[in-house]
This record gives sequence, structure tokens and C-alpha cells, in this order.
Amino acid sequence: MIKMKNGDVVLFQGDSITDGNRGRSEDPNHIHGHGYQYIIASEMYVDNTEIDFDVVNRGVSGDRIAQLYGRWKEDCLNLRPTVVSILIGVNDCNGMYQNNNGSLPERYKKIYRCMLDEVLEQNPDVLLVIMEPFFGVSKDEAYNGYMSAHVWEYSKAAKEIAEEYGAVFVPLQDMFDEYAKHTDIFKLIWDGVHPTTGGHQLIARRWKECVEERINSR
Repeated sequence: MIKMKNGDVVLFQGDSITDGNRGRSEDPNHIHGHGYQYIIASEMYVDNTEIDFDVVNRGVSGDRIAQLYGRWKEDCLNLRPTVVSILIGVNDCNGMYQNNNGSLPERYKKIYRCMLDEVLEQNPDVLLVIMEPFFGVSKDEAYNGYMSAHVWEYSKAAKEIAEEYGAVFVPLQDMFDEYAKHTDIFKLIWDGVHPTTGGHQLIARRWKECVEERINSR
């Protein structure tokens, strides 16, 4: 069980995988969207009913890391989070394939460092969680070939950043690769990028496995 503290603000950030069609109003039935972040938030709230804390989702569909940094003040620093979980990178890889409009891994790392430096300057005790960009299988052979050949570069960069900043790293690619050995991967990631309901459940489980001990030991 994840144990929250009074005053905690848990922020989930990223692209469409995190966005999950979240509502843009204060309607509590929709503010977390659907997906791994909703599953995690649900458990946090029901397991900590006596604690005053909040879970916020600010994922934006289509975001690359530069776009995430562009809204970092409004959608991170202004919220004063105590836990920041980030899943970003697959759109940078996709952007390079589509129109040469993503960030290559070195620039990806530079921007990631800027984001983390700013949130740490605001709160040196913030718990950082960096989730691994991943890719399944696409039915478009050219796209599948490019993404399979290059997404690991962003995964490697994310892991390096996590190690550099002492963040919790949440590996995801190995988990999906393992499941793909004995199940139809399209049942977990339907288009190579976006998880199904089952895929989101797996992400939520892995997140909790990796983060629970660190968050509870604060």
C-alpha cells in the first residue's frame, strides 16, 4: 500500500498515454482520465482516506518533451508537487520519423535536465519518477521498423537521467517484451504506442512495484 502524507501533491505528466482523455474541468469523475494514472490514483485515494492530499494529471496528448517543458511552469511548478511522475519520449521518436520534428536523444536529455532542475530548485525533497518510453508493434512495417530501431535510444536516455538525478526509474519495455512472448501484443498496446485497458493495468502494477518503497520511506 502506498502511504501518502498530508499536503502531498502527486503529479502525473506526459503525453497521450498519461492524458487518457482526462477532463479539463474540475469534475472529479473525469479529472484523471483513463489509464495507469487513474488506476494508481484510485488506489491512493481509497487507501489514504484520512489523509489530505491530491493527485493531479496534466498529461497532454501529442506532447514531445519540448512541448512539455513549454508548459512546465503552469502544469508543474505552479502546482507545487511533492511527487512528479513523467512519461515522455515516444512522440519525440515518432516526430523524427514523421517530419524530423522531435528532439534527438541528446536534446531530449538537455530538456529533461532543465525540467528536473527547476522542480528541484523549488522543492529539493520532491520525489522524481521517470517512466521508460516504450513501443510495441505496429502494423505499418516502415513505421514499426523505425520505431523499434530507435525508441530504445530514448529509453536509454530516460534511464541515464533517472540515475543522474536519483529518481525512481520505472522500466516498461522489458515487461511488454516479455508478455509479447506468450500473448498477442496488440491486446496490450493496440497500435504500437497506446496501451489497451490491460496494458494500462500492467503499467500501473509496474509503477507501484518501483515507487512504493521510495514513496513510503519519505
